[in-house]
Amino acid sequence: MHSLKRALLIGALGVLLLLAGAAVALWLGLKSLDEPLNVTAALRFRVPPGSPFARVADDLGRRGLVREPRTWAWYARWKGLASAIKAGEYEIEPGMTPRALLDRLVSGQVVLHSLTIVDGWRIKDLLSALRHNPDVLATLPADNTDIMQKLGMPGVSAEGQFLPETYRFPSGTSDLELLREAHAALTRVLAGAWAGRDPALPLKTPYDLLIMASIVEKESGLPEELPKIAGLYLHRLGIGMRLQADPTVIYGLGDAYDGELHTVDLRTDGPYNTYTRAGLPPTPIALPGAAVIQATARPLATDALYFVASDRGDGSHVFSATLEQHNVAVARYVARQRQRATAEPAR
Repeated sequence: MHSLKRALLIGALGVLLLLAGAAVALWLGLKSLDEPLNVTAALRFRVPPGSPFARVADDLGRRGLVREPRTWAWYARWKGLASAIKAGEYEIEPGMTPRALLDRLVSGQVVLHSLTIVDGWRIKDLLSALRHNPDVLATLPADNTDIMQKLGMPGVSAEGQFLPETYRFPSGTSDLELLREAHAALTRVLAGAWAGRDPALPLKTPYDLLIMASIVEKESGLPEELPKIAGLYLHRLGIGMRLQADPTVIYGLGDAYDGELHTVDLRTDGPYNTYTRAGLPPTPIALPGAAVIQATARPLATDALYFVASDRGDGSHVFSATLEQHNVAVARYVARQRQRATAEPAR
């Protein structure tokens, strides 16, 4: 009888020890959820679509980042979060805990990359930037000509249709998705500018505003000059004077442009030659920024019809109301350029 009691006592003690051990293991496991992950610098990892959380935990455990991957996986199942994690690219920062990382995985706080569309780019520059961005999923061919059709606007030129600014996106976003976002942003800005435009503008449609803004974009040197340059071109348009804008001729030359405009270029007729044709060119010639669109919609009233780069070298211009005044400003600019060239030491 005594031996039976002793055996039962030993058995009960063993069970208690096992339970105590399990409790300690559980306590240590739960404690590990609030201890920093084993990283000394920011580290990125990817969760593929459809990955079970247990696999994610096991992978991070094998890499030595999570001390108790099984406890972490059990905790996620117990909280009903294991099936709620989102696929994508994530970043672990020093000091982050497994519990905090789980919250990030569930909320889908993926790493965001950026693409900056530069003011004044052409559509070909934008497409090149998309193709060379390693975080953008390429779906469009290099010679794509039906972008606007894919965006639901068949027959519309893609030039000028995307707003220059910096866009943030998760890795794997397609080029078409980014173009759709940039076009939507352009549409909002253009609609707002058109609604608040000067009613005296000699423009008939928002598209006319976009075309004119693209010309101003390519002519602008200083932000503070935007309203005046816009006012000058709109003044020309309003009195029936040809725009005589070099950037439109350059755009029309395409790859034939050698970096310098020649007299023959200005005299050769074409749809974008605003020296030989009156009115606006048929499409925008660049991607105008929001500031340029707004300045063109609310330009500075001016009697100036001509402008030339100043001799200050800061990107500013000299504006003139008459051709005689303009010729004087041009002569001053040319003389200053020659003086600088003479003063430069020979190489």
